[in-house]
Amino acid sequence: MDPLTLLIVGLVAGLLASAVLRGSSFGLLGDILIGIAGSFVGSWGFRELGWRSPIAGLGGVILVAFLGALAILLVVRLLPLRRR
Repeated sequence: MDPLTLLIVGLVAGLLASAVLRGSSFGLLGDILIGIAGSFVGSWGFRELGWRSPIAGLGGVILVAFLGALAILLVVRLLPLRRR
């Protein structure tokens, strides 16, 4: 995937995951990074489980990245973080 497509997929997946899990937004750059990391987590998880995306093309990539970003945000929410 070229860098521009990776950024767009990361942005869309991160924003969707932040919208679903309200209060989990890390700003625009943070959402992009979470979306990009989510694409790696999602593709790894799908591969390990032997699943295929039900949507072909860019929509399928965004779906897998979105599910990976949701997983990352859920794990982050479960971690006890100190707040000042």
